[in-house]
Amino acid sequence: MSFVAILIALLLEQARPVGRSNLVHVGLRAWVSWCGDTFDAGKEHHAWLAWAFAVLLPSSAVLLVYWLLAAWAGWPFAVLWNIVVLYFSLGFRQFSHHFTEIRDALDAGDEQRARALLAQWRQIDATGLARSDIVRQVVEHSVLAAHRHVFGVLAWFSILAVLGLGPVGAVLYRLNEFVPRYWAREKAARVRPVSAALQDVASLTWSWLDWLPARVTAVGFAVVGSFEDAIDSWRNYERQGPVTNDGVILASTAGAINIRLGAAAQAPAQSGSMQPEAGIPALPFTSAIGGEAEIGHLRVVVGLVWRTVVMWMVLLALLSLARLLG
Repeated sequence: MSFVAILIALLLEQARPVGRSNLVHVGLRAWVSWCGDTFDAGKEHHAWLAWAFAVLLPSSAVLLVYWLLAAWAGWPFAVLWNIVVLYFSLGFRQFSHHFTEIRDALDAGDEQRARALLAQWRQIDATGLARSDIVRQVVEHSVLAAHRHVFGVLAWFSILAVLGLGPVGAVLYRLNEFVPRYWAREKAARVRPVSAALQDVASLTWSWLDWLPARVTAVGFAVVGSFEDAIDSWRNYERQGPVTNDGVILASTAGAINIRLGAAAQAPAQSGSMQPEAGIPALPFTSAIGGEAEIGHLRVVVGLVWRTVVMWMVLLALLSLARLLG
């Protein structure tokens, strides 16, 4: 029933996007903040305790509810719980409006507005960015947002659902992504002191958990895009420097749609503002790899993402059918 839950959750999210001020997300932000305030004493074991309470406790609660519903109320209620959890975990519409507004500004020839919108979205200094650099950064941030809000969630949800753990994978992934970002924002905004140990633990666990989904997303982009170019770009990236999960995704994207990415990512504006996502890694590409970013690439990347979604859904449908027939 994973396929049904994912399909309904995606349709609901498109029809009625989750607002930023919804009670679930507000409650989780307050919970993560409380965990940091309560357990962060600067030592590594305190950091692990804070992370465990912030991430594992809510995930365990979601799993417990799923098991209770499956045992006492029946599978329809368990599927309904999956849908509810996925609805608050997935989300194209949590970032797609930024993409759309910037694309519309570029289509209208208003590069100044596009720079302002990009700076507002990413909290970076976009002053003086050329049109091609605006497009490139929008592509970079959009594919990473699609990975973190959709493909990574689907990957861990599907893996753990097969093991009988219900929607816990979706919660575990989203909280692991959110926790280091939120604590980094608190430190940057000087809301409260955040220890280096806490940031290191949160970043380390996020890197571990995102390792597999990042590569699944990269393979998906390669399959629905230009496969050989995507794989070549990925291999070239891994040969030329430290490899990050984000870098793998961007390298695959660059080859899949023939665009040069990551060469000159802008530094954050010096205002203490937060970065909504982890930083864009500088990909060691030369000018010979990929074409210069153009406005047409924004439409191409939308197609790439949606084809990957369709591929995911077809694969899950086939797996669900195989289980039913087996």
